[in-house]
Amino acid sequence: MRRVTGDCGLDGDTGAGHLARMTDAAPTAPAPRPPRRRAKDVILALTRPRVALMLTLGFSSGLPFMLIGNTLAFWLAEDGVKLATIGFLSWITLTYSVKFLWGAAVDRVGAPLLGGLGRRRGWMILTQLAVGGGLVGMACSDPRAHLGALIGFGLLTGVGAAAQDTVVDAWRIETAQDADELGLLTASYSLGYRLALIATEALILLLATAVGWPLSYGLYGGLMAVGVIAALLAREPVRADEVMEAKALVAHVHPLRAGLDAVVGPFLEFFRTHGVAMAVLMLGTITLYHLCDYMRGPMSNPYYKALGIPKPTIAAVRATIGLAGSFAGIALGGAASLRLGNPRTLILGAILQPLAVAAFALLAWSGGDFPLLAIGSFSFTGFEAIMGFDSLVMAFSGVALVAYMSTLTSLGYTATQYALLTSALTWTGKTLKGFSGVIVDDLQAGRTLLQAYELFYLLSAAIGLPAILLCVILARPRPTQPSPP
Repeated sequence: MRRVTGDCGLDGDTGAGHLARMTDAAPTAPAPRPPRRRAKDVILALTRPRVALMLTLGFSSGLPFMLIGNTLAFWLAEDGVKLATIGFLSWITLTYSVKFLWGAAVDRVGAPLLGGLGRRRGWMILTQLAVGGGLVGMACSDPRAHLGALIGFGLLTGVGAAAQDTVVDAWRIETAQDADELGLLTASYSLGYRLALIATEALILLLATAVGWPLSYGLYGGLMAVGVIAALLAREPVRADEVMEAKALVAHVHPLRAGLDAVVGPFLEFFRTHGVAMAVLMLGTITLYHLCDYMRGPMSNPYYKALGIPKPTIAAVRATIGLAGSFAGIALGGAASLRLGNPRTLILGAILQPLAVAAFALLAWSGGDFPLLAIGSFSFTGFEAIMGFDSLVMAFSGVALVAYMSTLTSLGYTATQYALLTSALTWTGKTLKGFSGVIVDDLQAGRTLLQAYELFYLLSAAIGLPAILLCVILARPRPTQPSPP
């Protein structure tokens, strides 16, 4: 049973997906293209209450991410904690790598004590309270005297944060009325998440300077109340609840069958709904979609150093032009999903990503940063333009992919299946990018370092080309097959 349908075959309702819904009708023409939306339609859609709630829930999801990651490391380093210990504590964020476990829990079990609010709303509030309580607990734990307590509260925050992501993703998918609204909700979520990262990666440094780290963490823990309020105002997705209640009844009668369904059911349902060939094609597309971006990631800062670009300049460009580009990309990604449809937006993102990565090779080709425009005291350089374009493209393509993955889940398995899709997206890239330094070293044989970087960025861009082909194949309309007599 599908929650959201898409366009042009991307949602599994064509090809193999139609086999479960064939009728005795004669073959039909290919599915029509999605209608173009006017700017007025987009503006009106942005006023929907769910879009505003999604912005707040996105902020709530993004709030703990840096507070148990890079920002926590800053606090511990200032308090004299050993670097080795700080490195080990980074494993707290591994709670995000096993989201499929939290997905199975929020799909199958009602929220303790809060089940009366509904499966999704109950779990949202419970996980938000866990995150808020964990952050307040960290604020009350002196790293120099009670490091063990801080670690324990950090783990509580990590588990709550990862589970909150999972249930918010499920609510976003299940509550959307159509593919258009799903694109808007995805863009709104991304914007809220980005705002939270700014608050916890940059603004908290100013706050900690003024009032100290413990009080800063305590204030951010209290800020989780905005997520609780949003969850209380949200409506429970009724159709999804009906499916989950039916599964709960089966679990009471056949507990072994229910346990097996919780473990392998999401996999079997995904391949059954889309067909084996189409499911493999979808997973391949998701795996390769951001690979060119992952591949160049670890070499970015060393590359800027080799170019001779000062760190203050890099920080300033990221905080201004890069940030503005990210916001613009999120907005354009949501608008494109609404006006062009998700398939075309996905293809456009796949095309733009290699172009953005390859643009960095221009800096090595020119021997460093170069001026593009100078009017009096105002100047605009190639580095600034490339960083802005890169931020816009990666945010745009991120919205496109998240919106696409959101159409692939089935009612009853929403949280678990989406968590599995995000794992497919990240594991390959995070594994392969570890070899990026070796590749640059090998390319340097007989070349200068900048020439090696130039080739590296071009190779990284080339890695993104197969994703374009797969997106085009997925977007091809497939006519309904005739039903046998």
